[in-house]
Amino acid sequence: MIIRKSQAEIEKMARAGAVVWGCLELLGQHIAPGVTTGELDRLAESYIRSKGGIPTFKGYRGFPGSICASINEVVVHGIPGKARLREGDIVGIDVGVTLEGYVADAARTFPVGEISEEAKKLIRVTEQCLLLGIAQCRPGNRVGDISHAVQTYAEAHGYSVVRSMVGHGVGRSMHEDPQVPNFGPPGQGPELREGMVLAIEPMVNIGGWEVEIGEDHWAVITRDRSLSAHFEHTVAVTRNGPKILTLPQEG
Repeated sequence: MIIRKSQAEIEKMARAGAVVWGCLELLGQHIAPGVTTGELDRLAESYIRSKGGIPTFKGYRGFPGSICASINEVVVHGIPGKARLREGDIVGIDVGVTLEGYVADAARTFPVGEISEEAKKLIRVTEQCLLLGIAQCRPGNRVGDISHAVQTYAEAHGYSVVRSMVGHGVGRSMHEDPQVPNFGPPGQGPELREGMVLAIEPMVNIGGWEVEIGEDHWAVITRDRSLSAHFEHTVAVTRNGPKILTLPQEG
């Protein structure tokens, strides 16, 4: 069942989203060669709690971290810990915050030091996939319009989109209906209506779209070990079009 949110609920989610954005900004300032993902995780949890929020991921189905930190060929769900970032890596950081009973969720892929031109292009294309998907979040469109926008842009640049992992509705729970795939034909799936809130999250690989689960039973890894990037925003469908909730609040 798709749960549409009131304006008051969307405003609460935007307040949670502002904490998510601030956390990602803070972590971006600390990402550098030699830093461990565990250090980033501790920094994130401290920041989130200092803002009155709860790290949504921590304890979710047993997940041990406050963030997901996914390096290079790890698509998503990397457990933060002893892994040390190296010059030339890329690292996807996914953050969820619960505030006033509502969840906001966003992700960004960061360069570690100087990275290859290929990695820079992957990051640029994946972020653009996200923006193109968000642009489809208008009443009367369908979920498939988001999916198609992401897939066509990624594939036009020679990349593939992960098919077994999807975006999702978000609200009081981190994962709500509907699912938002990153591939598929336009004009299909549930109709987008005012008050729907979606976590749109392209996961784009330089190589094939196939993935597998790592030995820790959490990390999702490209099967061919090619680089993968991940970007995500929480977006409300409004009568005036998409409103990104995981950005700084106005005013």
